[in-house]
Amino acid sequence: MSSSRACRGIRHAFKLRQIATPKHTSVKTRCFWCTSDPLYVKYHDEEWGVPIHDDRKLFEMLILEGAQAGLSWLTILKRREGYREAFDRFDAGKIARYDKRKAAALLKNPGIIRNRLKIAAAIANAQAFLKIQNEHGSFDRYIWSFVEGKTKHNRRKKGAPLPAQTPEAEAMSKSLKEQGFRFVGPTICYAFMQAVGMVNDHAMDCFRYKKNG
Repeated sequence: MSSSRACRGIRHAFKLRQIATPKHTSVKTRCFWCTSDPLYVKYHDEEWGVPIHDDRKLFEMLILEGAQAGLSWLTILKRREGYREAFDRFDAGKIARYDKRKAAALLKNPGIIRNRLKIAAAIANAQAFLKIQNEHGSFDRYIWSFVEGKTKHNRRKKGAPLPAQTPEAEAMSKSLKEQGFRFVGPTICYAFMQAVGMVNDHAMDCFRYKKNG
């Protein structure tokens, strides 16, 4: 092969490599607790900390957070669609009317966490939820009052541990229990507040921090 052909071949290969290799690559920085599981990454990137004001979605998250007690959140994420099917898409009006027969059927449903106390709590919580809606006009108005109706933006540094509970979560827990809710301890309430965007607990270096601002 001539030297000129060799040079042309090298230049051609270099151009191909330039085309194949992006000039600018970006890697998203996420909260340190986010695992590599695609389901968890999607939840972190698209849902966690995004403010929710829809009553049905708020009710869904409250029930799922209670179902998580003693388990990992990924365990619940993998069953979320199962919960939606089993609990009538989280229609509180329907759940509040579940009887013993329905509760027994739920205990046999492999798509959810088959825990008698948690299932009973979901039914009781639906009844309490409807009561709050009636008294306050919406569950959204009631629940967001614990942060004065707006997201509280925390300034968590990279790798900083998240609190298990806060005074606001304690106040919420106390109020919910007085209303008849179950599985709503301060830790569960704070996890709920983080999930529905009542607090922005993304680390400051996480790409979601400013987006949730």
